[in-house]
Amino acid sequence: MATTDYKAQLLTRIADRTARVGIIGIGYVGLPLAMVFAEAGFRVTGIDVSAERVAALNAGRSHIEDVPSAQLARLVAEGRFDATTDYAVLADLDAISICVPTPLRKTRDPDISYIVNVTEELARYLRPGQVIVLESTTYPGTTREVILPQLQERGLNVGHDYFLAFSPERVDPGRTDWTTRNTPKVIGGVTPACMAVARALYEGAIDRVVPVSSPEAAEMVKLLENTFRAVNIGLVNEVLLMCDKLGLDAWEVIEAAATKPFGFMKFTPGPGLGGHCIPIDPLYLSWKLKTLDYTARFIELASEVNTQMPRYWVQKIQDALNEAGKPLKGSRVLVLGVAYKKDVNDVRESPALDILHLLRGKGAAASYHDPHVPHIQVDDASLSCEPDLDRALQMADCVVVVTDHSAYDWAKIRPQIQLLVDTRAVLRHVNL
Repeated sequence: MATTDYKAQLLTRIADRTARVGIIGIGYVGLPLAMVFAEAGFRVTGIDVSAERVAALNAGRSHIEDVPSAQLARLVAEGRFDATTDYAVLADLDAISICVPTPLRKTRDPDISYIVNVTEELARYLRPGQVIVLESTTYPGTTREVILPQLQERGLNVGHDYFLAFSPERVDPGRTDWTTRNTPKVIGGVTPACMAVARALYEGAIDRVVPVSSPEAAEMVKLLENTFRAVNIGLVNEVLLMCDKLGLDAWEVIEAAATKPFGFMKFTPGPGLGGHCIPIDPLYLSWKLKTLDYTARFIELASEVNTQMPRYWVQKIQDALNEAGKPLKGSRVLVLGVAYKKDVNDVRESPALDILHLLRGKGAAASYHDPHVPHIQVDDASLSCEPDLDRALQMADCVVVVTDHSAYDWAKIRPQIQLLVDTRAVLRHVNL
């Protein structure tokens, strides 16, 4: 009796765009990926635990700045995209990408509970002829050691009945040059057949796919990318601290070093690390290595330097106010920009939140302005963006530039500032 060739069937469905694609987790990673698959001709279903988010998506309202509501509404109207909170839809899907959060616990250990919970749902509805790809950043071994055993309990054969792979997300919110579609996609499959199916799926929507030998290699690729950034940012942040001790301008030194046409890559210091990836991902690798009795010294040191930067800048604020004859306690301190990077509305792990927390803890009357972020939560307080930027600038005893949004007219802002602490050095060359 002939056995069913699920690989061939799935490859055919992918090629003729009859394969139904599911994205679990419709956030900063999942929604752009869903749009790319839908634009490529696939019918896409998003699965999310937030009923409010699902309702907004089905009404054509995007919560991600990188995904215009007009694009989303068009794909919903064309029947190319819909969203649901019901995991039962998994049984009808052919290809499933997992894009759920992977935060750190307070103990700085990986929290893969979202992946575990999703895998339990996948195992309930797993059927022959499906390909599953984990995109959530995690430590090497997660795909094979956490997801695969739960799926295997269904009695299906990986690489024959169903297909499993890892492909790390490479989303950089706010970019228009490198997007989900044209950023090369690394993929590692549990078996060669898994690799072939996952590669075909992503090649149907992404410009370039980069195969590696295993899920572990693909998991490590992502951690290397963000560890590279975290360590180099930690290095230039320490250069800033050293230059401060030496009475040198760190940005002048870095800009001059960057004129070397080889052997140097420019990184700039700032208020600390933010976003969901760079502050967190290297610690996943560090944790994994600790289980193997190895200390990732570069990662630990970079994390130590980077996490202390908000305290450094709060001390600079306090010193500047002291020189002006004012105590930090009771002074009005205005933070410009609270998103973790310029031109986005994402405040996850933003150092601005730490700076505001420290300022408030020292008794400062701290407020903020950010054209992209109307409200934030600091400790137990809900803060709103200052409605009148000009008035807020003029009323502030000290202004702290934390996020250098393009929307800010720095030439107009600078003359209104009484006392400035500039963590991004964007006002160095703006004359009063």
